[in-house]
Amino acid sequence: MKIAEARKLSTAELTTQTSQLRDEIVELRRRTLSGEVQNVRILRTKRKDLARMLTVLSEQLVKEKI
Repeated sequence: MKIAEARKLSTAELTTQTSQLRDEIVELRRRTLSGEVQNVRILRTKRKDLARMLTVLSEQLVKEKI
């Protein structure tokens, strides 16, 4: 997900998306360690997507406080 797409989401949607991504990352780590997943780049992209969403979420929370 690009950062422009993440900025279009509301705070509630971002929190649900981040929790889903965290679950996916945990599952991908487990599957990677067991050898089920061959493409480990998926894990990297999921982590970067999570970081983008958390950045946008923190920006939105700061704006709401002001």
